[in-house]
Amino acid sequence: MELRRRRAYDSASPDDGFRVLVDRLWPRGVSKERAAIDLWAKDVAPTTELRREWHAPGADFDASAQHYRAQLEGESAGALAALVDELRGRPVVTLVYAVNDTERNHAIVLEDVLRSLLD
Repeated sequence: MELRRRRAYDSASPDDGFRVLVDRLWPRGVSKERAAIDLWAKDVAPTTELRREWHAPGADFDASAQHYRAQLEGESAGALAALVDELRGRPVVTLVYAVNDTERNHAIVLEDVLRSLLD
C-alpha cells in the first residue's frame, strides 16, 4: 500500500486513491464535494487538548508527537484498529489534514504509525 499526505486545501487528485480526513474538525471553507473525502476518521485525530498543545506558540513537535502516539495507543486504539481494517488492501491511501505546516503535523505521526501497523 502507498500512503500519502495532502492538505485539505489542495485540490484532490485521481491519484489520491482512498482519501481519509484525519482532523477532528472539518476544514474551514472546504466543501464536501471539493474535499472528496471517502472516510472521516476524526476519532484518530488529536484530541482538542492535544491539538491546542500542538499549535501553541513555541510548541515542541517531538513532545506533541509523543503525546499523540500515546493517545493512539490508549483512548484512540479502537478507532485506530478500525481505520487499519478499513485501509487494508487499498492500493493508495491519502491522509488529508488542514494544518498549514506540511513538515510538522499530526498526519506525519499518524502515517508513521499506520505504516508500522499495515506492514
